[in-house]
Amino acid sequence: MLYDLNIAWSPGTPAAELERTLKFAKNLGYDVVALNHIISDAAIPTQPTPITNPIPQLTPPHPSYPSSSSSSTTNLSTTAPSSLPPPTTNQLPTTLRRATLTITDPATTNYRLADHARAYDLVALRPTSDKSFSWACLSTTDPPALVSLDLASHLGWHVHHRTAMAAVQRGVRFEVCYSQAFGGGGVGDSGNRQRVNFIGNVQSLLRATKGRGVIISSEARGVLGLRAPADVVNLMAVWGLGPEKGFAALGEGARAVVVNEGIKRRGFRGVVDVEEEGGNGNKGKKQKQQKQQQGQKRKNGDGAVAGAGAGGGQQGEMSKRQAKKMKKEASQAKA
Repeated sequence: MLYDLNIAWSPGTPAAELERTLKFAKNLGYDVVALNHIISDAAIPTQPTPITNPIPQLTPPHPSYPSSSSSSTTNLSTTAPSSLPPPTTNQLPTTLRRATLTITDPATTNYRLADHARAYDLVALRPTSDKSFSWACLSTTDPPALVSLDLASHLGWHVHHRTAMAAVQRGVRFEVCYSQAFGGGGVGDSGNRQRVNFIGNVQSLLRATKGRGVIISSEARGVLGLRAPADVVNLMAVWGLGPEKGFAALGEGARAVVVNEGIKRRGFRGVVDVEEEGGNGNKGKKQKQQKQQQGQKRKNGDGAVAGAGAGGGQQGEMSKRQAKKMKKEASQAKA
């Protein structure tokens, strides 16, 4: 299965355009996509205000997530033009809902990561300074699923190898959005500068991580920002990521992010998986009771089975010690 965990979404995105983008992603071979809502630090509500998720749930939840964590499925045909037929579930990839928080100064702003994690399927951080990058990689209470940098802009700091690898050891994954190289909307010298920044930043990130802990997404704002998986792997190979790691970044690496985040929301503290007892539960319960009963049958001091005395049911097998004792008593009686 192939994943694209970043398709741009905003409250003003037309339903028809969103439908075309999702259908095209499905035709390209992406099985799971994530609609991404970028939230600036100024737009984060204050502490008493609850966090709400404005992204519609277009498909049934991913199997890794509990069904109760997502709202009811919304049909795009309710807001799309009448000339478009209503899309079916088979025409759309499995859709996740994601929030990307722009991190400016973690010392002065409460980003409420736990509240956003409860409202969204995925939460990513986009640091804009060296201080916020180190905080996102090393100092968060719960490691974020993704650290997504704006690679088309001048970062203003160096991605250090120790910081990046320490983040990977914590379970953080770095996201490379390839459409930033050609879909940023820049023209002329501005577009060329964005591409130069993107290529240099990608190579710097790959040198710092040695290609580990990297996933590839599109951050596409429409169908023109999407590319086929083979084209993406070829692009990344030119920029320094080998083909094997490129395919893993689209498949295994992205899947690991989704599954881990689903376990956090489905289980207890991300450690114990909570499942309802179904039809096989009674069978397991019976087997457990049988094992407990077998464990209670222990030999007593004379070697007889416990509970096999007088009035205790059938007598157990005679031990070698008791047989030797009875044989000695018999020989003494004959003498």
